[in-house]
Amino acid sequence: MRVGTEQNSFEARVDVAVRGVRWDAPVQRSKGAGPSDDGHLVVDGANAALPLDPDSPYTVREGRVYDGRIDLGLTVEPVARPNFYDLKTADGVPYRQIALLHGRDVLATTVVQTCIRYAEDQRCRFCTIEESLRAGSTIAAKTPAQLAEVAEAAVRLDGVRQMVMTTGTTAGPDRGARHLVRCVRGVLEAVPGLPIQVQIEPPGDLAVLTELHQAGAVSVGIHVESLDDEVRRRWMPGKSTVPMTEYEAAWDEAVRVFGRNRVSTYLLIGLGEDPDELVAGAGRLIQRGVYPFVVPMRPMLGTLARRDGAKAPSVTVVKDVTERVAALLRAAGMTGADQVAGCAACGACGALSAAGA
Repeated sequence: MRVGTEQNSFEARVDVAVRGVRWDAPVQRSKGAGPSDDGHLVVDGANAALPLDPDSPYTVREGRVYDGRIDLGLTVEPVARPNFYDLKTADGVPYRQIALLHGRDVLATTVVQTCIRYAEDQRCRFCTIEESLRAGSTIAAKTPAQLAEVAEAAVRLDGVRQMVMTTGTTAGPDRGARHLVRCVRGVLEAVPGLPIQVQIEPPGDLAVLTELHQAGAVSVGIHVESLDDEVRRRWMPGKSTVPMTEYEAAWDEAVRVFGRNRVSTYLLIGLGEDPDELVAGAGRLIQRGVYPFVVPMRPMLGTLARRDGAKAPSVTVVKDVTERVAALLRAAGMTGADQVAGCAACGACGALSAAGA
C-alpha cells in the first residue's frame, strides 16, 4: 500500500524526523554537538539525518520507508561510507576523528570539542559535545592543518560541496571564534572556493564577525535554541547567561557583514516554548534577515534530557510549527539553500526544506 500526495509526503517527512527509523545506516553519528544518534540518508532527493530508533514504527527497505506494509511515499537512498574515513594523518589521527560526513555532501567538524559550559549545572540539556571525546571518537582540538588535509581529501574523494565548523565555547572573550578564523583560512588555502559556515556564540568583540567573513566564511550560525528566557534558563543554564541583547546585536552585525539570509539560528521545537510564540519569534528573526532553522529537540543518548526522561515533541506540533515558519520564510524569499553552507543549507535535521523553505 502506498501513500502518494505531496502533502502526505511532507507529513511523512516530519513523522520520520521525529520518530526516526529502524535501520542500520552505513553513515551514522553518535554524540557530539548538535543533533546526533542519527543515520544519514537522502530522502526524496534531499539530505536527511533521521534518528535511529529500534522502537520506531518505520523501517527502510528497497529504497522506501514503510510503516509495516504501508509505503509512506518517501524515496530513500543511504549515504555511502566516504572514502576519506579510511585515511589517517601523518601522525596517525584517523580523518573521521577530525571531521565527519553529514548527508551526502557536507563535511562537519567541531574544532574544539570541549565547552566551558559542560558542568552539569551549566550544560545545555540537549547537548553531548564532550561525550564523543570521552568515547574516543574524536580529538579535543583540531588544527587548521588537520582540517585542511581532511577537507582536501573529502572534496577530492567523496564530492563534498560544503563545510560546517562549530566549536565548544572557550574561556576567551571571543568564545572560540578566532580559532575558527584560523581554521577557515587553513582550509581555503587547501581547497579554494569551498563554501564554509562557522557556528559561534555571540562573540564578546563583534569585530571577529568581519574577520570570519574576510577569512572566507560564507555564512554564520549564531544559535540561540529558544527565544524564551525562562526556557533558556531551564534548558541552557550556562548559555542563558548571555543576554538576548547580545544575540540581537550579534545577529544584526552578522547580517550587516555576511548579508541577509546568510545568518541562521537554531530554534528547537519541544523545549516547552509556546508554539505561537516560537513562530512569532521566528518571524521577528526573518525580519532581521536571520534564517530560523526550526528542528525537533532530540533527547539523545548521553544528554541530561534523556537521563531525566524528556520526550521528543509531538509530530503534530513539529508539523504545525514547521509549516508556519516555512510560510513566513517563503513570503520573505528566504530559503535554506541560499545560505550556501551550513545547517540550513543542508536541511537534514529538520523538515523546512520539504516545506519549500
